[in-house]
Amino acid sequence: METQNKRIEKYLLSGRTLTPLEALYKFSCFRLSARIYDLRKRGLDIESRRRKITRWQTEICSRI
Repeated sequence: METQNKRIEKYLLSGRTLTPLEALYKFSCFRLSARIYDLRKRGLDIESRRRKITRWQTEICSRI
């Protein structure tokens, strides 16, 4: 069985972006920030940006 890190890495390397809510649904990952930290530690250059949802809400969007 693949680890969350491997599955998330494969997903990001395919050119897609990932939000914490998407990570929860697709990978059962409650802490995407921890997985991003692990992947960065292994040398992946992952960019994280805030994306505005509404006037008061933002979310973090990560991509390679």
